[in-house]
This record gives sequence, C-alpha cells and structure tokens, in this order.
Amino acid sequence: MTFDTASLRDPRSKGRHIKACLTQQVLYQKSTGLERFDFVSQALPEIALSQIDLSVSLAGRALSAPLMIAPMTGGDRRALVINHRLARAAQRWGLAMGVGSQRVGIEDRSRARYFELRSQAPTALLFANLGAAQLVKGWGRDEALRAVEMIHADALFIHLNPIQEAVQGGDLDFRGVADRLSRLCEALEVAGVPVFVREVGFGISEQAARQLLACGVSGIDCAGAGGTSWARVESLCADSERERLMGERFGEWGIPTSDSILNVRRVSRSLPLIACGGLTNGIELAKALALGADVGGMARSMLVKACQGEDALNRFIADTLDELRICMFGTGAATVAALRGTVVSCR
Repeated sequence: MTFDTASLRDPRSKGRHIKACLTQQVLYQKSTGLERFDFVSQALPEIALSQIDLSVSLAGRALSAPLMIAPMTGGDRRALVINHRLARAAQRWGLAMGVGSQRVGIEDRSRARYFELRSQAPTALLFANLGAAQLVKGWGRDEALRAVEMIHADALFIHLNPIQEAVQGGDLDFRGVADRLSRLCEALEVAGVPVFVREVGFGISEQAARQLLACGVSGIDCAGAGGTSWARVESLCADSERERLMGERFGEWGIPTSDSILNVRRVSRSLPLIACGGLTNGIELAKALALGADVGGMARSMLVKACQGEDALNRFIADTLDELRICMFGTGAATVAALRGTVVSCR
C-alpha cells in the first residue's frame, strides 16, 4: 500500500488519501486468503517463549523483528507529523519503514522537507519510494538518488500501480518499464542502493515475479489484495463522476496477499520478500511469514493507531509482536526462519 503517486496536479490529494484511508469504505470485500491456512500446533514445542528470536535481516540490515511500517504518505505538513510518529516507532522497535511516493518532493523541492525522517529514526532501515511510471517518462539514476538522499534512505522502493493510475486518470503508459527498471537496478547497484519493487495492494502474479527477478531487483513487496483497495481510495477522492465510478468498479481487482506470497515463492525461494496487504495482527503476520515472506508489512493498521496517538501505536506494535511470539511458541519455531512451512491449507 502506498498513499500517493499523483503529481502536483492537486496538492490536496495526500490529505484526501489519508482521510479516505481512515474509513472502512476503502477496504476490500475479498480477503487476504490467510484465513485459508492454519498453523500445525505442537503440544511439545521444546522451546521457551522468552528465548524466541524475532530478529531478521533485510536489505543488508538487521531488524529486531520481521515487521515493516509500510509506505503510506509524505509531502505535506500532516503527513510529516504522521511519518515522524511512525519513524519514532520504527526506531524504538527496530523495524523497517518506507515513505509514500516522493514524486512531489522531486518535482517541487520546497516539499522535500516534508519527507524528513532521520531525525526521528537515526538507525532504522528506511526505504525511499518512487513510481515505476516515472521511469517510463525518463526518470532514472539521478532522480532515484535524490529520493534516497531526501530521507537518507538505505534502500529504494519502485512501486507498481497501473490499476490505481488507470482509475484516477493518471500515468497511463507503462511501456518499457521493465527495461527501465533493469537499467535502474544496475545503476543503483553500483551506488550501493538496493532496489526493491512493490505493488500497492493489487498483488504480484507468478509472471510478474519472474519478470522482476529478471530485472535484477534486490527484493519484492508482493502487497496483495485484502486490505486497502486503492481503486476504492481513488473513488472516494475522485473529482469526477467517471473517476468515482471507475474506482468503485475496480474496487475488488487484485490477487490476494496469500496467493501473492506463494506466486513469488514459486519463482524464487530466496529472493527477499515483504508481504503487505491486509495484515492487521500478529497471527496474520505469522501466517505470512510461514507462507514464505521474510518480513510482513502493515500500512493502514499502523496509520489508524498513529492517528490515535503515540501510546496507541506502540501498544499495537507490542501486541502484534507478542502475538507473533505466541504463534512461534505454539509451532515450536524458535526463529523466524523456522516458522516457514508451519501452516497447512485448511480449506
């Protein structure tokens, strides 16, 4: 999930997206598919709950837990307040974090200051974020490095969102995007910046995963359907009746998160994989990890709690990680790696 890929055509769009995403109207009716899987409970786990190790690595960095504050917003004052609160949580809990599309900060340097996070998260793993559609328009190494430098990021997300762009009448030409992505991956490898590609909530097919692997990406966020529908977000934020209708018509488009995880893992067992899209608690996070993700991402769940206050956000993260630990304890998995494969299809 990413909060905005719009250009400067409407500076109000970020605020509209935040407001929309705080409502239930943006949610898919279809599920993530994670309810189709159950853990194999182990009555003799032979581990101590207190000794369970949640640490993982991503993009060459150590994380205290396999949880990411997924890309959401940035580029205006309210977004900065939210991102600072989220960044402090990422720092406190040792989590990864991404920002929303930085296109507005590239196009209008005066808005770059609204993406500043390092003061709040000096050692957290941070991901910058640009849209794949901009690569087709000629953006490349220079713009990518500006985005990275803007937030002193450790890695870069290139987000894919053709359905969102189509329903909002945005960037409608994705021709040549794979070739441009391949060149960017090569250029940023020389610069020492890992390039991850992520969907915004419509999922990753097996074919797309194969293409992305061939492009040389450092990892994938398979962000699937089942949480926030960005077609529905655009419907709620639409200026015209046609955009509103298109957003609603395509509100259920997408590959569920569980299927997106499995699609990527059919292509590669080892490519770093983030699973985002509809995760709301530690049990769902544990199922995503058991299906093959290395890290689980949460966006709307984090946003809602962040808007309730810092205490609410920290309680939510603490509960989520406790739920993950209990799942690991109940399956006899002392490490996150040992959790993989501990679920079975139940329907």
